[in-house]
Amino acid sequence: MFLVAHRPGRSPGQRFRFEQYLNYLEKNGFECHVSFLIDEKDDIVFYAEGKYLAKTRFLLKSLIHRWNDLKKIHDYDLVFFYREAHMMGITWFEKKIKKAGIKMLVDFDDSIWLRDISNGNRRLAFLKRPSKTAEIIKMCDACIVGNQFLADYAKQYNSNVFVIPTTIDTDYYIPPDNGRDAERVVIGWTGSSTTLKHFSLAIPMMKKLKKKYGEKVSFRMISDEFYYGELDGLEKIKWNRETEVKDLSVIDIGIMPLPDDDWSRGKCGFKGLQYMALARPAVMSPVGVNNEIISHGNNGFLADSPEEWETILSQLIEDASLRKRIGEAGRKTVEEKFSLRSQKEHYLEIFRSLTQN
Repeated sequence: MFLVAHRPGRSPGQRFRFEQYLNYLEKNGFECHVSFLIDEKDDIVFYAEGKYLAKTRFLLKSLIHRWNDLKKIHDYDLVFFYREAHMMGITWFEKKIKKAGIKMLVDFDDSIWLRDISNGNRRLAFLKRPSKTAEIIKMCDACIVGNQFLADYAKQYNSNVFVIPTTIDTDYYIPPDNGRDAERVVIGWTGSSTTLKHFSLAIPMMKKLKKKYGEKVSFRMISDEFYYGELDGLEKIKWNRETEVKDLSVIDIGIMPLPDDDWSRGKCGFKGLQYMALARPAVMSPVGVNNEIISHGNNGFLADSPEEWETILSQLIEDASLRKRIGEAGRKTVEEKFSLRSQKEHYLEIFRSLTQN
C-alpha cells in the first residue's frame, strides 16, 4: 500500500519518485494500491489562503481516511510512505503500522526536516512538525532518498538507506525532431508555486540579457502560478500534464537558479534533468546534487555569480552548435544515470528485499 497525499498524476514528486515505477512493480508480481488524501476538489481548498472551515473539514476527512487504511493494513506486506502518512505533525499512523508488524518504506526528495510552508497555509504552520521526519525514518525498515545530502541525514536514524535519483521516463521525454529557429532563442524555466521564488533569482540576469539581445531572446515559464513582476518577453504557460513535454520542448536553454541553503541542497535537480532529457542545455546553480549531475562545459553548465550566469547564457544564445552539443550530451547523461530505465532494477530489488520473507 502506498500512503500519499495527492491523487496519481497530480504531484511531480509522487510521479517521478514512485508512480512511474508502479507498472514495473506490478509486472514483477507486486499488487500496488495507492491511498491518497487530497482529491481534485480538496486541491482547490488545500493550497488557497484562508478557507479555514473548509480546511478543518478536509483534515477531519483525511484523518478518517487514514483510520480506514489502518483497518485493512494486515492485507498488505509492505507500506510505502511518500514523506509521511499524514501531513499533520503526528506519527500516530506510522506507529500503528509499526505495531502491526507490517514492513515500512519511506521515500523523500527534499530536506523535509526543515520548515517550508506554502503561502496559503502559513497561518496553519503550527499543525506541521518537520522534526517528525527523523521519527518516521527510525520506524521504517528502509528509506529511499533522492541524493547523498538526504542520505547523510537519513543515515543518522536508519542504516538501511538507498539513494535513487529522481528519474525521467526517457520514452516519454523525447527530444522533438523539429529544428529550432536559430535566430530566436527561448530561455525557459519550469516549476511550481513552491519554487517560484527561485525563478525570481534570475530576473535581474534575464533583464540584462533582454537589454543586450533584444528580440533575439525571449523567456518562457511553465508553472501552476506565475511571476507577475516586470520582465519583457516573458511568456507564461499554465502547467498541463497532457502538454508538459510539448510546452517545454519550445525552449532552447533551461535554467535552474537556486539559493545555497540546506533546503536547496536537498533538491534532486529535477528541473535540470527535464531540460537535459529533451536535449536542451541546462544552466544550473552549483548547489547540492546539481554538482553531481552536471560536468561543467560537457553536459551542461554551472553558474554561481550573476556574471557567470550572464556569460554562460550569452555563449549559448550566440552559438547554436554549442546548444546542440551540450543538449545531446545532457540527454545521454539522463539516459545512462537518471532515467527510469537505468534505475528500475535497483528500485525493484529494494521492494523484493523487504518482502522476500
